[in-house]
Amino acid sequence: MNRYKSPRFSKRKPRVRMTKPREGVTLKRFLLFIVPTIGFLVLLFRFFNNSKAADLQKLLQNLPKEISQSINLAATHQKSDADLIQSFENLANDLKRKQEDQVRELERHRQELEKKLQEIKLSPEHATLREKLAYNFRYDERKKFPAYIWQISGVSGAKQLKYLEDQERNWKDKNPGFVHEILTDEMMNALVRHYFSSVPDVINAYDTLPSKVLKVDFFKYLILLARGGVYADMDTDPLQPVPNWIPEGMDPGNIGLIVGVEHEAENPDWKSRYVRRLQLGTWIIQAKPGHPVIREVVANITETTLKRRDEGALNLNLRSDKNIMTWTGSAVWTDVIFSYLNDYLRSGSTERITWGWFERLENPRQVADILAFPPFSFNAPQTINNDDKRKPLYLLHHEAKKSWKTMLNPQN
Repeated sequence: MNRYKSPRFSKRKPRVRMTKPREGVTLKRFLLFIVPTIGFLVLLFRFFNNSKAADLQKLLQNLPKEISQSINLAATHQKSDADLIQSFENLANDLKRKQEDQVRELERHRQELEKKLQEIKLSPEHATLREKLAYNFRYDERKKFPAYIWQISGVSGAKQLKYLEDQERNWKDKNPGFVHEILTDEMMNALVRHYFSSVPDVINAYDTLPSKVLKVDFFKYLILLARGGVYADMDTDPLQPVPNWIPEGMDPGNIGLIVGVEHEAENPDWKSRYVRRLQLGTWIIQAKPGHPVIREVVANITETTLKRRDEGALNLNLRSDKNIMTWTGSAVWTDVIFSYLNDYLRSGSTERITWGWFERLENPRQVADILAFPPFSFNAPQTINNDDKRKPLYLLHHEAKKSWKTMLNPQN
């Protein structure tokens, strides 16, 4: 049985053996294909790799040169910018030096011109008093009112001094930014000599006045002529700031003088106390420098005083208010204002202006470049009710203490 079966077994074996050679052929063929392919790819990779390496090497060799050139170029531009900036700085410094030289040169010329003007201001002897005043104190109504407040000391007594200190504080508190000066005799003398050195007649008249009250009256015009601003008696108490005095709707550029009515005749016996039917007060005046009215008042008082000196008529009864009014006070002040308003060449007013223009005023009235306030504006009542229609026009209170009466001694 085993014999007969062995050939069958042996016959299957060669089949298995026949399969092995076929698989080896397939593998061989695969290897023959893949190996050259891999070799080709390797050669190709090496070719490209070597090419890129050569390019990269070349790039690396050239790169420092380009960077160097860029750096050199940047340095060149930086140096050029620095040179340009330095040039501008040198130019700016040169211009600054030239400007400083020009400023010094202009200052030198200014000082020379100022010196020449001072020499010119020493008006020739043949010039009249009014010509000298007009030349030395020019008037320009378009300018602003100067921020000065002038007051003159001259009272005594602890109680009175305390009161005046309070008044002074009120002026300062209500007018911040203003220069507020309370002048003594020595200060007045110095200012008169300083501002009127080229008009010696004025100085002579000031020195000639026989009483301090007359000098105080005269000085208020002198300081307003030279510097402008507000003159206020020491016994005045402001209720509103000075810049609020001019009503809205009025152009300050067309106003050169602000005054108030002192009194208007209500009784037939007004001549027993006053010189004029209607008088304008002098306890409060606001003016621009060089105003023609003030200039004329100065000329008038100067001429009157020197004439009285020459005639030996200086010793008048100064206890009489009317004598002071006509010499340096509100009467001569009123006369000059009306004379000015009726002079077309000076004021530009074409109408005849009389005291009636300012009678019973309830509101400020402007005539030419003069603004006049009603009597109550500069003499407001002590007690003011909120429903008082006049309240907006109450500008200050005047005690009317007539402290100047203490200055009437001719020896003062």
